[in-house]
Amino acid sequence: MITLSQIRRLFFITAITVITAFVSTSAFSREFSLQKAKRYVGKENITNWLMSEKLDGIRGYWNGKELLTRKGKQINPPEWFLVNFPPFELDGELWSDRGEFEFIQSTVLDKIPSDDWQRITFQIFEVPNSKGDFPSRLQRVEKWFKAHPNRSVHTIPQIKCKDKEHLQRFLKEIESKGGEGVIIKNPDQEYHTGRSSHVLKVKNSKDMDGTVISINPGKGKFENMMGSLTIKLDDGIVFNVGSGFSDQLRRQPPEVGSIVTFKYYGLTKNGKPKFASFMRVRKD
Repeated sequence: MITLSQIRRLFFITAITVITAFVSTSAFSREFSLQKAKRYVGKENITNWLMSEKLDGIRGYWNGKELLTRKGKQINPPEWFLVNFPPFELDGELWSDRGEFEFIQSTVLDKIPSDDWQRITFQIFEVPNSKGDFPSRLQRVEKWFKAHPNRSVHTIPQIKCKDKEHLQRFLKEIESKGGEGVIIKNPDQEYHTGRSSHVLKVKNSKDMDGTVISINPGKGKFENMMGSLTIKLDDGIVFNVGSGFSDQLRRQPPEVGSIVTFKYYGLTKNGKPKFASFMRVRKD
């Protein structure tokens, strides 16, 4: 027979469990859903959509009070960087220049902000949960910063797309400058979260993240250095990446367990990325 003291103890444990679960999933949760782009396949009617360069930086989400990464990790910029930020949400890219991802990542994700933040800008491409179409949402943030200046904040220029040929010319121009690609967006849509066919990324190569599960020794000119990384994808596919590394990275390769980004050109019949080439270690 269960005693009264045992019943009280069971009730207490159950109550604590429920409260802990509530706290972890509500007030202290940083889970949020942002807008994500699907891949352009060439069949979409993108005439009169708005296109812009896809900046290769660290995505920053301003929730009205603090700056977070896409995964909800707090970013710690200098106080002056956030001067005059609005009480409403912003979504953009923390960026300095093309080809500087490693610099951007190390600066933005450092817990103690350095003087390198002087080179970082917040390039806004969306105003989450604001009313109206895409141009109206951008006008809202432009109006705010016109009245409340901040030299580190810009909205990413948008260009009206005439047709598919115009899009390809713009992509070629961006890639010739060392850019990553293009984002093209239906300007008439209300704000939405998740992926949809109304926001598309346009790139000649694809990229994907995977987890490093082993470091393989090099041979020949890479003797005594790393030769390749064995990567595991979320779907369980395992393969090696052996190109795209600098000599410095081969001497000091990413650790086992690291998340790395690589580019590739299609998949084999077994689902493995073709011509995979290392791009970077992701810390955001």
